[in-house]
Amino acid sequence: MVECKGHVTRRLLATTLMEEDIAPIAILMDELRSEDVQLRLNAIHSVPTIALALGPDRAREELVPFLQDSVDDEDEVLLALAEELGRNFEEYIGGKEYAHVLLGPLENLSAVEETLVRDKAAESITKIAAVLSQAQIEEYCIPLLKRLSQGEWFTSRTSSAALYPAVYAKVSPAIQDDLRKSYVALGSDDTPMVRRAAAKWLGALLAHFSPQHVLSDGLPIYRRLQSDDQDSVRLLTVEDLIALAKRLSPAEVKEQLSKQIRQSIGDKSWRVRYMAATHFNELADAVGGELVREELTAQYVQLLKDNEAEVRTAAAGQIPGFSALLDKDVILARIVPCVRDLSQDTSQHVRAALANQISGLAPLLGKESTIEHLLPLFLHLLKDDFPEVRLNIISKLETVNNVIGIELLSETLLPAIVELAEDKSWRVRQAIIEYIPLLANQLGKPFFDDQLGNLCMSWLGDTVFSIREAATVNLKKLTEVFGVEWAKVQIVPKIMGMGQHPNYLFRMTTVQAITTIAPSLTLEIVNSDIIDPLLLLASDPIPNIRFNVAKSLEVLALTYGTTPAGNEFVRARIVPCLEHQKSDQDADVRYFAARALQKAVSVS
Repeated sequence: MVECKGHVTRRLLATTLMEEDIAPIAILMDELRSEDVQLRLNAIHSVPTIALALGPDRAREELVPFLQDSVDDEDEVLLALAEELGRNFEEYIGGKEYAHVLLGPLENLSAVEETLVRDKAAESITKIAAVLSQAQIEEYCIPLLKRLSQGEWFTSRTSSAALYPAVYAKVSPAIQDDLRKSYVALGSDDTPMVRRAAAKWLGALLAHFSPQHVLSDGLPIYRRLQSDDQDSVRLLTVEDLIALAKRLSPAEVKEQLSKQIRQSIGDKSWRVRYMAATHFNELADAVGGELVREELTAQYVQLLKDNEAEVRTAAAGQIPGFSALLDKDVILARIVPCVRDLSQDTSQHVRAALANQISGLAPLLGKESTIEHLLPLFLHLLKDDFPEVRLNIISKLETVNNVIGIELLSETLLPAIVELAEDKSWRVRQAIIEYIPLLANQLGKPFFDDQLGNLCMSWLGDTVFSIREAATVNLKKLTEVFGVEWAKVQIVPKIMGMGQHPNYLFRMTTVQAITTIAPSLTLEIVNSDIIDPLLLLASDPIPNIRFNVAKSLEVLALTYGTTPAGNEFVRARIVPCLEHQKSDQDADVRYFAARALQKAVSVS
């Protein structure tokens, strides 16, 4: 069996400890007593190595009890210990049949004050429970779970909730009955933190209940938590509601859960309504089509019109997914009016969420309805004051294009797109650039050259480097769309003309553009239109330009040097220039020239 590098290193260290007769426990004890937290952390991370050096028997009898007593430390150290014990540590103490030995230290860690440590300890216990047999679960895990569930401090009771789903399915029916009763107690605990934990893990536990126990035990626990006076508990029951709905038939959902669905969606706490809005599509999928049509549509509209912007934002993110469950006429009658209102919402975050999702309605509505109802909203959002709104609309235009066609899209949206090409937000300009190749492919050469050609070249002179970089990539993609002959006429002369610009940024852009688009051109075009102006820039007064020329020559050599004609081109034009640059006064130029020369010679 091939071992990972870390495991091999661990075995070497363990062998050293044994061969040199060093007492591993003593080393660990000394390091854990150190005042240096980092040293104690290192000691915890070396526990697997110590276990290897001791061997399985001594690791069980000496190391694990020692670790069980070592819970009075910094939270960071305890967190590392909880994590280490859950990383297949049973391999170091004799295998799965002894894995229950690790439950002792983890039980102690499950009761500490720090939440992160408790959560990690519970996670590690869950991993260990997965490898234990039913007999081990019943003998060791169930007593541990009872102790935690009945602990004096709320910390242990909070940790216990996470363990019920891990053991429930692996024990006998009689013990399952006890576990359900114990979980009822957690859901009615006096401490809100315990009830929160019960709400958090109820959904996972319900997945293991038999159908009759879902109704007889799971439903009452859920109802108790869903009516809790703490909104921090109630908001966690939204996911429990979904888990319950998945386990019940549509008729049972309608009979047993309709009231709870209305209560969650209309909860007095905006945080609960926010959670309901965030998970609304999952809930709709779980309850079935009949309830969606009869009740959930009206409740979704209620969320879209909520008083709190956070709730409207979350609900807007669900628009395409929920609308896919509705008939077209219902979307037009109930959803589209809300969408129209949201496009003018006072919150920029609501409008941004809508802009990110609104295009998903186009395939559901079809061409005519999209043109009539959605296009005006697209144009409105494209002119929004908030850059993220404009950015989200632009990034999803392809979906609309697939529905209404590029001709109509270009007529209605192209003016707005051209306007956004000069947007003050560089991220918006970048999004426009990335959309251009798709638009070009649909528009065709004549229309593109007339409407967008100059615009694409103007981006090469943008003040933001990311825009100039995106513009060069854009030209490469356009060359692949329209062909090299088009590029020779429309792109290459304009790029090379910038190489004579007095501003060094323009000259730099020329070099970078050549480097990017050269692989998409032909040797003939490079030889006739590109190489001479590029070689002139090899003597530019700016060192950055000179070493970028060396990098560009390297790309040209690797791209074209594999054919006889290209081989001759590299030897005659590229190699002499790089030889000259090798003696440049600037160290960076010399470095890149030498590297490029080496590669050029290797292919020529």
